Amino acid sequence: MAQREVSLDFAREWIEFPDPADDSHWIRADLTWLCSRWTCIFGKGCHGTIKGQADTGCCNHGAYFSDKADKKRVTRFVEQLTREDWQFYDEGHRGDKLKFTMKGEEEDGLRSKTRVINDACIFANREDHPGGIGCALHAFALRNGMNPLETKPEVCWQLPVRREEEWIDRPDGTRILRSTIGEFDRRGWGEGGHDLDWYCTSSPEAHVGGEPMYQSYAPELTALIGDKAYDELARICANRLKLGLVAVHPATAAANKKR
Repeated sequence: MAQREVSLDFAREWIEFPDPADDSHWIRADLTWLCSRWTCIFGKGCHGTIKGQADTGCCNHGAYFSDKADKKRVTRFVEQLTREDWQFYDEGHRGDKLKFTMKGEEEDGLRSKTRVINDACIFANREDHPGGIGCALHAFALRNGMNPLETKPEVCWQLPVRREEEWIDRPDGTRILRSTIGEFDRRGWGEGGHDLDWYCTSSPEAHVGGEPMYQSYAPELTALIGDKAYDELARICANRLKLGLVAVHPATAAANKKR
C-alpha cells in the first residue's frame, strides 16, 4: 500500500541569481525541491499513476513533443530500435515506415505526441517483455553509453522538474529572461493531476535518494539552464545545505523520520 502523500501547499525557499554566462538571463530556483532527496523509483517501488499499472510508471498518456526539432531528434533514435529493444516494434511500424506518433489535443490546439498502446506510451515496455520493463528509448541510451536525455522526448527527461520562462520588463527599461526551475507536482498535469492514483514528488517513498536532487539531476538541470548557470546553482545549493535549509521538503522530512 502506498504511503500517504504530503500536502501540495507548504513553505518553500527560493533563490534568484543572474546567469554567469549572460547577465540578461536570470534563474529563479526552488531550493526546497532541488535540495530534497527525491529520486526516481521506477521499478523500485513506484506505484504508477494509474492503479494496477506500476510497470508503466508515469508513462500512461504518451509524450507530447515540444517542437519539430524534439520530434526529429527522437525519431532518429527510434529508427535504431530493434524488436529486442522495443516490445511494440511491430505496432510502431507500418511496413517500412515508422508509425509511433498521433495528434493529441491541448489547450493551444493539436500537437504531435507518442501513441498510446494498451493504456500506456508505445515505448513503455511491460513486464512480459524479455528485456524487462521501462522506456525502450531510455534503455537504448544506457546500453549505448548515452544519457537518456539524448534519446527521449524533452518532456520525459525533464520530469519531474518544471521549467517556465518569461520575459521581465524592469522599471528602468531593461529586459531579462527569467527561467524558473521548480517541482512538477500533481498540479503540473492540470485538473487531471488530482485524479492520479499515485504521484512521486509528494510521496515520502520517493524521497530516498542518496544525494540531493540538484546533484542527481545535474545533466537535466544543465540542459535546462546551461553549464555556468548550473555550476552557480550547485554552489548555492551546497552552501544552503551547509547552513541548514529552513524550508525542508515535507516528503523528504517524512522519509527521514522512517529511517
